[in-house]
Amino acid sequence: MARIGFIGLGNMGGGMAANLAKTGHDVHAFDLSEDAVERAKQAGCLTVASAAAAADGAEAVVTMLPAGKHVEQVYADSLFGNAQPGTLLLDCSTIDVATAKRVAEAAAAKGFVTVDAPVSGGIAAANEGTLTFMVGGSHAAFERAEPILSAMGKAVIHAGASGAGQAAKICNNMLLGASMVATCETFLLAQKLGLDPQTFFDIASKASGQCWSMTSYCPVPGVGPVTPADRDYQGGFATALMLKDLRLAMEAASGVAADVPMGAKAAELYQQFADAGQGGLDFSGIIKMLGGKI
Repeated sequence: MARIGFIGLGNMGGGMAANLAKTGHDVHAFDLSEDAVERAKQAGCLTVASAAAAADGAEAVVTMLPAGKHVEQVYADSLFGNAQPGTLLLDCSTIDVATAKRVAEAAAAKGFVTVDAPVSGGIAAANEGTLTFMVGGSHAAFERAEPILSAMGKAVIHAGASGAGQAAKICNNMLLGASMVATCETFLLAQKLGLDPQTFFDIASKASGQCWSMTSYCPVPGVGPVTPADRDYQGGFATALMLKDLRLAMEAASGVAADVPMGAKAAELYQQFADAGQGGLDFSGIIKMLGGKI
C-alpha cells in the first residue's frame, strides 16, 4: 500500500479519500473546510494542516479541486516545492484541457509524473467506490496511476496523452446534458399526449430512444430506478456543476472550431435554470423549468 496525499475533500473528494483509506493506503488528507477534514479523519485518513504537508513524503498526491486556477495554484505553491521528484500527481478535478496540459508540462519539467483523471458517477459513486476515471497521460504514468484509481472506481480507462482525460470528461458531460434535456422534454410531451409516464418508460427504455438519462437517471419521480427526482431533485449532480462542465465544453469547442449546436442549447438552458435560483438542484430538475413549473 502507498502513502498518498489527498487535497480536496468536498462532496466527491471526501468519499474518494475514504475509499483509499479503506483499501489500506496511508492517506494524508487536507481541505480548507474543517468539517470536511473531520469527516476524512473519521473515515480513517490522517489529516494534516496544509496541502504542502499532504504532499510531503507522499508516493502519490491526488487533487480534487473546483477549477483549473485552483489546480495550478496548489501545484505551484504546495506540490512542486514539497513533493519529491518522481512523485505521481493525479488530478481528478474537472478543468479545461489547456490548463491540464499546462500543469502537466510544468510538473514534468520539475521531474514529476502526472495524469489528469476526471471522474464520472457523482457523489453516490464516489462514496461507493464505483466511479469511472478517464485518464490522460503517458502509458507509464497510467500504469502507475491505475492501482490507485481502481481503489476508488469500477472503471479506469486510458484516454490518451495529457489532457485527454479532461477532453473525454467534457465531451461525455456535454452529451449527458443534452440527452437529459431531450429526455425531460420527451416525457413532458408524452404526458401531454396522454401517455402514462411509467408506460412510456417501459416502451422507450426498450426501444431506440433508450439512453442513460432515461433508464438510469429518469427525471420523472416514481418512474424507473430511484433517482434524485424521487428526492425532489436533491443530491446527485448539481445543476451548477453541469453548467460548469457545459461551459468547459463550449470553450473547448470554440478552441477547435467545432460546431456543437445541441451542446450550446443545453448550456443555454442550464444557464437559465441556474439563473432561476436552481443551481443547487440535481441537473435532472431542469424538467421543472421545461414544464413551466419555475
